[in-house]
Amino acid sequence: MENAKIALRKNDAISHGVGMMTQIYVDRAENSEVWDVEGRRYIDFASGIAVVNTGHRHPKVIEAVKAQIDRFTHTCHQVLPYENYVSLAERLNAIVPGDFDKKTVFVTTGAEAVENAIKIARAATGRNAIIAFSGGFHGRTFMGMSLTGKVVPYKVGFGSMLTDVFHAPFPVPLHDVSTEQSLAALETLFKADVDPARVAAIILEPVQGEGGFYEVPKEFLVALRALCDKHGMLLIADEVQSGFARTGKMFAMEHYGISADITTMAKSLAGGFPLAAVTGRADIMDAPKPGGLGGTYGGSPLGIAAAHAVLDVIEEEKLCDRANMLGARLKQRLEGMRSAIPEIVDIRGPGFMNAVEFNKAETKTPSPDFANLVKAHALERGLILLTCGVYGNVIRFLSPITIQDDVFNEALDILEESMKAARKG
Repeated sequence: MENAKIALRKNDAISHGVGMMTQIYVDRAENSEVWDVEGRRYIDFASGIAVVNTGHRHPKVIEAVKAQIDRFTHTCHQVLPYENYVSLAERLNAIVPGDFDKKTVFVTTGAEAVENAIKIARAATGRNAIIAFSGGFHGRTFMGMSLTGKVVPYKVGFGSMLTDVFHAPFPVPLHDVSTEQSLAALETLFKADVDPARVAAIILEPVQGEGGFYEVPKEFLVALRALCDKHGMLLIADEVQSGFARTGKMFAMEHYGISADITTMAKSLAGGFPLAAVTGRADIMDAPKPGGLGGTYGGSPLGIAAAHAVLDVIEEEKLCDRANMLGARLKQRLEGMRSAIPEIVDIRGPGFMNAVEFNKAETKTPSPDFANLVKAHALERGLILLTCGVYGNVIRFLSPITIQDDVFNEALDILEESMKAARKG
């Protein structure tokens, strides 16, 4: 098989609405490496968009899933429940930040987790309005799109978004939006558009994903927590991309010492198998009536088995520590490139959730062209990179945390070569 021939078939068979970042058709993968149908090897710095933090086909995850397949694959937990769903909920209740009793529900995707978090918040508060932030990404369902703070490509052509969703600017000092300005915008929102007594919840990513890997400033998060407590609103942390050791802690919120009332998670929870979860304060999670939450595939036995293995691997292989080490090495290497690559305007990110942002050399004008050139040169050299950000001028690094040291060093060399090549056009 050839990539180009499959791509032609894809054009005739698959909706053009499914965007594809490459035309590399994968044949197999192992840890941090993938091989396409033509036999070419690539180093994967995308990880299925932060899904395989524990690497492609981690032996412990595969073993757990195979063992589950030998027992049963599906019964629908709402019809015939199973014990490992309960025990995984117990594990998440214990590790999700928050010194209070918690409960959990399992669903299938990150967008579905967000949808259910909003349902739970509305049921618990008796209120409808939700506040989200510019640059945030919360999924492609109608509620997910409505919450997402980026129009192109997520909202274009899909008509009216859901009502009672309001946006405030996310504080990004690099782009001249301070914490004070964001808080002032919220106060203006409360004066001009929505009574805080109508707001069920404020939702945000502690580290924005698609928005550009910007960390929420601690003083802003402290203020949001106080604002929620003052007005009886709930705080929802969307940890779909930032969870499970990616930021150097199990969850990004742990960096702040501040607890959300509800936490959403997915992506790397099950190491490549579809599973998502909502965990929150027990009294809040019990607000919906029986039957109000769930789904046919919610808490798939295969995903549950994989997730148990993922949590074991993170603990046994000390992946939080490894994420901090890898992120430090990556950022140090990027810092060493600043003099040769004047387009670099910022290097950031906690743990191994890192990004580099590019402007046109020695200006404040974002340069998506340069970011895309770096990505293209890297792909030619066998390194898969992802861009992100409101301006498309950010490259994010999402290699498996289990990446082998020699492969990681090889990737850093390719990255430097690609940046230098991008300077030449």
